Amino acid sequence: MKTFNIKFCIGAAIISMSAVGCSDILDEDPRSIYTPGFFQTERGVNGGLTSMYSHLRYIFGDAYFYNTTLTGTDEVTYGRDADENFLAMDFSGRAALNSNNSRADRLWTAAFPNINTASGVIKNATAVGTISPALVAEARFFRAFDYFMLVQTFGGVPLDLGAGELEFNTNAIRTSVRNTVPEVYTKAVFPDLLQAITDLPATPRVIGGATKTLARLYLAKAYLTYAWWLENPNNIPTYPAAQRVDPAGKNAQYYYQQAYDVAIAGIENPGPFRLQPTYYDVHLATNDRNAEMMLYADHTESSELYNGGSLTFGSGGAPDNFAGWMMTWNYTNIRSATNPNGTGAVSSVQREAVQQLGRPWNRMAPTINALENTFADKTNDSRYDGTFTTVYRGNWPKGGVAAATLYNANNLPVTPGQPILTFLNEEPTTAITYPSGAGTSNIGAGTQPGRADYVVSLRGVSRIVYPGLWKLGPYRTDNGTGLGQPNAGSTRPFNIAKFSELYFVAAEAVVKGATPKAGQGARELINVIRARAGKWRFDNNGNVAKPQDNSTAMVEATPATIDINYILAERSREYYGEGYRWYDLVRTQKWTELASTYRIGGTNYGDHTPLTVTRTIQPYHYLRPIPQVQLDRLDVSADVKASYQNPGYN
Repeated sequence: MKTFNIKFCIGAAIISMSAVGCSDILDEDPRSIYTPGFFQTERGVNGGLTSMYSHLRYIFGDAYFYNTTLTGTDEVTYGRDADENFLAMDFSGRAALNSNNSRADRLWTAAFPNINTASGVIKNATAVGTISPALVAEARFFRAFDYFMLVQTFGGVPLDLGAGELEFNTNAIRTSVRNTVPEVYTKAVFPDLLQAITDLPATPRVIGGATKTLARLYLAKAYLTYAWWLENPNNIPTYPAAQRVDPAGKNAQYYYQQAYDVAIAGIENPGPFRLQPTYYDVHLATNDRNAEMMLYADHTESSELYNGGSLTFGSGGAPDNFAGWMMTWNYTNIRSATNPNGTGAVSSVQREAVQQLGRPWNRMAPTINALENTFADKTNDSRYDGTFTTVYRGNWPKGGVAAATLYNANNLPVTPGQPILTFLNEEPTTAITYPSGAGTSNIGAGTQPGRADYVVSLRGVSRIVYPGLWKLGPYRTDNGTGLGQPNAGSTRPFNIAKFSELYFVAAEAVVKGATPKAGQGARELINVIRARAGKWRFDNNGNVAKPQDNSTAMVEATPATIDINYILAERSREYYGEGYRWYDLVRTQKWTELASTYRIGGTNYGDHTPLTVTRTIQPYHYLRPIPQVQLDRLDVSADVKASYQNPGYN
């Protein structure tokens, strides 16, 4: 597949354009240069819109941007094989975050060319005469979407890319001025989303296309985030320096109410969107692109062109969807024996392109705090089971190991499909016997009397051995009887926006003072999500049907009074490992409170003693550094360039 790799100067009309998701969804017309005349044709407008959906793959599913959204939060720390990009994001003393190693650059370099393309469509499409407002509204949505992502990540960013604020720019320039946070919201994000809600259809034009409900979700999120910014409860600095005053004179409470009202409008006018019946269904690969998913960076197994990358190997870079590799430890090192006396070690769990396995990379790891505390209820609540792979089953015949039976823990026999390694849901009453090092399992796993599977307790999780992230695992239909293509990027879509988040946004707004409708207060809204979480249809890690409804128990366990910490805990249970967490903690200014310490084991096999790690999170860390690639391309004096950077990173 041919792609264009053009250097980006802010506001340049020269951009990269690659394929979108599936050939039956959007057609592709790759171009390296867009001009006003191009956007004054139906073909040009459609091509520009196609590139807007395509640009999502350069942000979402990219493992390095994924790292910036999770590592350093209460959900995730670095794994044993982490490099500087991951170590710096943890703020635990292994590396300092700076403009070179912060991979938030993936957002910056993908968003601004797309913003310019959107401005080109918005500016020129009316000249065609046959372009509907609904098509232009898709461009408005994506311009607002990118600016909302940017302002949350970097603070104020430029609205003028060289031709005037929100104007289409056709000449690469080497100067730039950042607008303030209120200007970005009130001039770009809010107006575009309000117009998008008016003009977008209720039902998407194409599969995965922008809709009124999607625009309502992002407007509600933007109002909520801006309200927190205005309130600024912990005096976190902003940049460029600006008073926490809304240009229209509205206060934080006004915007919390707006967030609630818009989110409730989305719930009450859902269009084709709805909650899935069980949490398991939300992330089951065979149920991808379900009615809960409102936006995703699409991929496909049917064509390398429309997948955006190879179907047989992974490049380790965008536009591949390789985020799911990062929290996948090297389970292929597990060994079982071919002989009853424990000799003849072979790999019993081999690398396979199935959802519970996938390609190991080991750059990120879950914290023990998240495994034990966030997911404390593993009996009623299905979300732990629907998030992690905690049982690793034998698949050795697919890798060419002919033995019908192997011998595993306690030299007991196991057959294909049986558990080889289990992460226990709770601390056992019968002690685990751990080896002093790697042991016969080769990965330091322990044994219990009478069990043929090796075991690790959640308190024994380390940076090298931990439960995998099932929800992001790969899925292929072309594996045949073998291991498939586990080294390729995932051909599944990377989910970005879900209908379920409307309930969380509305509930959070109520907690912050919005006046709710009768029966739609914070507790009632959260209980819609919790009731669904209590409904099981399959025990994922038990690999058995489980028609069980624990929704009553889940609802009864919800506190009578909901606070922000409870909202954040519920959001973590619902969206663990999906890239929400850093933004949630920064929005609510709870990052330091909830993530300044965490527990995890060491980096060697056999490390099962939890260590408490302290992070140093400074107020300036609530913004990511402006990428060095942007600073290098600015042709301005050294003092102007220094002032362009967020304070603390010079």
